[in-house]
Amino acid sequence: MKLSSCSSDILTPSVLVGSLASISPSLLTIINSSLSQGCVPSYFKNAVVTPLLKKPNLDASSTSNFRPISKLPFISKVLEKVVETQLRSWFSKSKISDPFQSGFLKQHSTETALVRVHNDLLMAADAGKCSVMVLLDLSAAFDTVHHNVLLNRLKALAGISGSALDWLSSYLTNRTFTVKSETFSSDTASLTCGVPQGSVLGPLLFAFYILPLAGIIQSFPDISYHIYADDIQLYMSFMPHQLDRLATLVLCLTQISNWLSSNFLVLNANKTETLIAAPPELQPKIEQEIASFCPSAKANIRNLGVIFDPALSLDSHVKTISRSCFFQLRNISKVRKLVSTADLEKIIHAFVSSRLDYCNALFTGLSKTSLSRLQAIQNAAARLLTKSSRRAHITPVLQSLHWLPVEYRIQFKVLVLTYRALNNQAPSYLSELLSPHTTSRNLRSTSENLLAVPRTRLKTKGDRAFQTIAPRLWNSLPSNLRLSNTVEVFKNHLKTHLFIQAFPP
Repeated sequence: MKLSSCSSDILTPSVLVGSLASISPSLLTIINSSLSQGCVPSYFKNAVVTPLLKKPNLDASSTSNFRPISKLPFISKVLEKVVETQLRSWFSKSKISDPFQSGFLKQHSTETALVRVHNDLLMAADAGKCSVMVLLDLSAAFDTVHHNVLLNRLKALAGISGSALDWLSSYLTNRTFTVKSETFSSDTASLTCGVPQGSVLGPLLFAFYILPLAGIIQSFPDISYHIYADDIQLYMSFMPHQLDRLATLVLCLTQISNWLSSNFLVLNANKTETLIAAPPELQPKIEQEIASFCPSAKANIRNLGVIFDPALSLDSHVKTISRSCFFQLRNISKVRKLVSTADLEKIIHAFVSSRLDYCNALFTGLSKTSLSRLQAIQNAAARLLTKSSRRAHITPVLQSLHWLPVEYRIQFKVLVLTYRALNNQAPSYLSELLSPHTTSRNLRSTSENLLAVPRTRLKTKGDRAFQTIAPRLWNSLPSNLRLSNTVEVFKNHLKTHLFIQAFPP
């Protein structure tokens, strides 16, 4: 749990944590009393909201250009964490979850979600299929949750009752907030709906609130989906002669829209986006089939921070990364003389390397041009850090910094995901993409933990999918590396292995 403070905190989080030895008995009494009485203290339910301009160049006179940042007293999060742990345990025991919900879950991330989605689209394209992806946008989804609907759902689906349900009712109701901006502070106002923003329990309760959506989508076997918090994406693949099947997608979307409306959630049609991965001559026909619900398809759509294009090449995404990273490097170069080398490296990793590494498990099989663009960013960062000239050969510079080149960083990420998937440390939707290699002649492949490599047709499609590239990279590793006992040991040995490959002695 992050030690983030709130202006209403009586003690700062650091002071509170540092005093635990003295105050833990009192804190324990507060927590136990709250749980046994089914009541949350009023002080715990007052949020302080700070408006933050979304972008520096936006009009500050328009409230729509601000993002409300809500903070709660730190001590309230301690109580919430206790309840969240118990709720997650109960949901897990009762098997109440959506396997394709990746938001705010351990071992899940935007990257694991996109790896699965990207894999499915690439494998469909490899099989000669067209695909349609629809990204649904909900307006202020967390703020419109109806309390009675949520409480009734917790009782009906999860079997929560008695003091536990009373506590959750107390937690949700009679909440207040105050807006603070610099020296200005508003009067306290009441919140009548929604799950608390900036809370520990809010994301879990919201995921439970929209759980019935999974049942609706799963009633359409031809449609795949993924949910990350309130970001919902649906995708459907079909052969070019099966355009009539798109009626199923429209029907599914209509039922989703109806369910959202009846559950007080608002679908923002203006921000709902569609991507069509199909030959150019088919795109107008596909658009016509789904026109009753879906807006016109876009050339590119931003999906959880990654730009998808109809060819699934990620070239547009790489160009965006390139522009952003070089902009950051230009800014960093202006302060290079003001900071130490160690601090400069931290700044580069925070503003540049993080962008290079974000969801880079999707970057396998990128075009040479795109891969060169990414490597050029790392080279420029290395030269900035070491004050090397542009004419200096970059390999010794990267080696001296112990930086793996971009291509090997991509392999590193894919292999770590593979290790986690094989050792129950990744979402089941990734683990199910990997199968052990079997042979009728001997059991050597099983003992060495080898994986089956599926057959594919296209280098730019199926060969790039996680279920193809992961087994190929995995099987190429030394057996002792594949059999590492822990992920930490695996990471350390893998980096050494890849470093030797990148910089042969």
